[in-house]
Amino acid sequence: MTQINKISVFQKTLPLTKPYRLSGGRLLFEELDSTFVKIETNNGYIGWAEGCPWGHTYLPAHGAGIRAAAELLAPALIGMNPCRIEHINDRMDLTLPGHLYAKSPFDIACWDIFGQSTEMSIADLLGGCYEEPTPVASSIPTGSPEQMLESIQEYRDRGYYTHSVKIGADSGVDTRRIRHLETHREDGELIWYDVNRAWLPAEAIQVMNGVLDLSVFFEQPCETLEQCATVKERTTHPISIDERLETVLDMQRIVHHGIGEIVNIKISRVGGLTRARRIRDIGRAAGMKFIIMDTGGSVIADTATQHLAQSIPRSARIATWLCQDMLSVDTAPDVGARNNNGDSQIPEGSIGLGVTPDEEILGQPVAVYE
Repeated sequence: MTQINKISVFQKTLPLTKPYRLSGGRLLFEELDSTFVKIETNNGYIGWAEGCPWGHTYLPAHGAGIRAAAELLAPALIGMNPCRIEHINDRMDLTLPGHLYAKSPFDIACWDIFGQSTEMSIADLLGGCYEEPTPVASSIPTGSPEQMLESIQEYRDRGYYTHSVKIGADSGVDTRRIRHLETHREDGELIWYDVNRAWLPAEAIQVMNGVLDLSVFFEQPCETLEQCATVKERTTHPISIDERLETVLDMQRIVHHGIGEIVNIKISRVGGLTRARRIRDIGRAAGMKFIIMDTGGSVIADTATQHLAQSIPRSARIATWLCQDMLSVDTAPDVGARNNNGDSQIPEGSIGLGVTPDEEILGQPVAVYE
């Protein structure tokens, strides 16, 4: 029987190529603290995964928190069968309630091993891989309307045709940003407006009703699901729920109360692929559309998102995101899911995750559990 006999944990700082602002400019980021988990088994399988919060001010998560949680989680998983992934998650929940983001890389590394042991891709294990690639969204930081259009053009030059634009300043400025970018939108391009919880309901209603003539959608306009529901009752634009989708119960509330038509599943935030799959299934049953991302990370995290994305029919997939394109370091050069003229997909012939990091780039592990 396959058993986990060793878990190694690595830390890598990932500098951003440019300083980045979101949520109306109130949050600034210059580097990310990423944790890589390597799980080895008694019969030679090796699973990899990455957990990388977007700093420590964006969500209740931080890089060091994953490594602290590993001190409890890793010893509890030694001796377990990584292919029994529900059992793995049950053990993690018993060992450390909550802390979903810290459990995510352990869950994903087990999926990697499960795929290798069955000679299947993770996408196929999640229900079947739809071969069509997924559009990759740029991530346009908050700035003046002109600066934001310049940023979009830089991504256009790299083949991008899908853009997630960060707004959330005062309502007048945000309206000008939206109208300026929509005026310069190119044929075949998708732009959506991501507020990252920065508006109060009154501001959200004012801006959204002020652009009723534009066919756009907005992501996470307010802090809570209750506030987003208030906005939904008083506006007509589609709403995507992002930061306030953390659990299956959140997804049930979103569907039951009609709070949004789109959900952004960030794999680490919801606790890994196992929980993301449950959320996906509820959304599919409700006829929702999906954006699939992670909170941050290199090509290792990006490739995991592609597996989940390609387990969803193309008609229900809006976009994914490649954080790697914002980094000045590459943890697995020339392999994994990459941007190909604005689209991305899992590596051809993927078995398991289909990509491993270069351990020389990661350096020595900061902890080993046996």
